[in-house]
Amino acid sequence: MSFTIAIVGRPNVGKSTLFNRLAGKRLALVDDQPGLTRDRREAEARIGPYDVTLIDTAGLEPGDEGLTPRMRDQTEAAIAQADLVLFLIDARAGVVSADEIFADLVRGSGKPVLLAANKCEGRAAEPGVYDAYRLGLGEPMPVSAEHALGIDLVGEAIEEAYRKYREGEVIVEGAHDEEELEHPMRVAIVGRPNVGKSTLVNALLGEERMITGPEAGITRDAIAVELEWDGKPLRLFDTAGLRRKMKVEEKAEELSVGDALRAIRFAEVVVLLLDAEQPFEKQDLQIADLIEREGRGLVIAINKWDLVPDKDERLEELREACLRLLPQIKGLNIVPVSAKTKRGLGKLMDAIFTAYGLWNRRLPTRALNQWLGAVVDAHPPPAVSGRRIKLRYMTQANARPPTFIVFCSRPKAVPQSYERYLVNALREAFEMPGVPIRMHLRKGANPYAGQD
Repeated sequence: MSFTIAIVGRPNVGKSTLFNRLAGKRLALVDDQPGLTRDRREAEARIGPYDVTLIDTAGLEPGDEGLTPRMRDQTEAAIAQADLVLFLIDARAGVVSADEIFADLVRGSGKPVLLAANKCEGRAAEPGVYDAYRLGLGEPMPVSAEHALGIDLVGEAIEEAYRKYREGEVIVEGAHDEEELEHPMRVAIVGRPNVGKSTLVNALLGEERMITGPEAGITRDAIAVELEWDGKPLRLFDTAGLRRKMKVEEKAEELSVGDALRAIRFAEVVVLLLDAEQPFEKQDLQIADLIEREGRGLVIAINKWDLVPDKDERLEELREACLRLLPQIKGLNIVPVSAKTKRGLGKLMDAIFTAYGLWNRRLPTRALNQWLGAVVDAHPPPAVSGRRIKLRYMTQANARPPTFIVFCSRPKAVPQSYERYLVNALREAFEMPGVPIRMHLRKGANPYAGQD
C-alpha cells in the first residue's frame, strides 16, 4: 500500500494549490473563495524516489452548521487514513484560533506531522512563520505553493518521513523517549583513515564483520550493521576514513568520502574516533565541526588507549585540548577505548545513549523564560548606539538538536559573543554538555502574551 499524505488546515490556506503542486498537475479546483474543496481528493504522486498518495481535504472549520460537520468528518477520515499529516497555515494571516483548534486535533491523532506556512512569497509573511512555532508541531517550512517556493523543502521532509516510516520509526513531534527507543538508533563511526573504525565496529558486534588491516582506506562504503546493546536496538554505520579534500584523488575514494558524509547526515549520534597517539589533528577538528554544523549528537572516542602509558595524565590533557579546540560544543564526552582489547566499550555505549537523550531533550517554556530573565539580569546585552536591546521571551522550537528562538527588540544588533554567552549559559544551567544547540534571535514581542 502506498505511503499516504493528508494535507489539512483551515479553509483558504492553499491546501489544494499545494496538492496540485506536489502532484505535478492541476487536479483540485483552486480559488480565493474559502471552502471550495468539500470532499477528499486523492492522487498518486512521485516525491523524489518514492511513490506516494496525496489526499486533499476540505477546510477544517469549527462549528456544526451546514456542510461543516461533514467536511470535518471527511478531514478526520483522511487523517485516520494517512501515514503522514501535512498541516498548512496561512503565514500572511499568522496563527488564528482555528489553526490552534485543529493543530490539537492533528496532534491528538498520534500521526506524524509536518508543518508548512504557505503564502511566504513576501516579507509580510515572516512574522507568521515564527508565530507558527507555537502550534507545537515542530519547525514550520516556509513555502509558496502558488509560486513554487519551498516545494523542494517540503519534498525533502516527505522523503525523510517516508524513510522513517519504512524503518518503523515514530516521528510525531516530541514522541521520542529517552528511555525507550522506538526504532534502531542510528550511530555513525567516523574519523581519519586507519584510526580503527572497523576494528571498533567488530569489537562492538563481537565478530569479525568488517575487513580490517594496517593499510589505510580498506573501507570504501558506509556499511550498516544491526546491533542490540542492553536490549536497545542500534544501526551502526562503519564509514570510510575522511581525508582532507586535496588528498582525495581516486574516483572511488571520492565516492566513499561522499558516502561517509551521507552517513553523518543520516545518523542521530556520531562517534568521532581519534588515534590516542595523534589526537585532535586538523582533520579531526574539521570533522567535529562538520558534525556540529549538521546538528548531530557527538561523542569523541580515543582509540588505541592500551598503548598510552600515563593514562590519567593523558586523559586530562585531552579534555583540556578538547575544551580549547572545540569551544562550539562545550562539554563533549571523551571516552578512551581500545578496539583491539575491547576495553571501554561499555562506557562508550553509555556515552552514546546519553548523547542521544540530550539530542532529543525538550525544556519547559516556563523554566526557559525564568532562566532567560536571570541571565539577562546577571549580564544584560550591551547597548548599541546608546539603545538597549530587550530580550523578551524564548521558546524551544524543536529537538534533534535542541533549537530555541529568543524574541527580542533588535536581533541584528546582538553581538555574536552575547549569543555564545546565552548558548553556554543555557548548556550549563540545563546540563546539556556536548550537544549541538541552535539559538535563533527574532524580532517581536512575546507571541504568547495573554495565553495560559
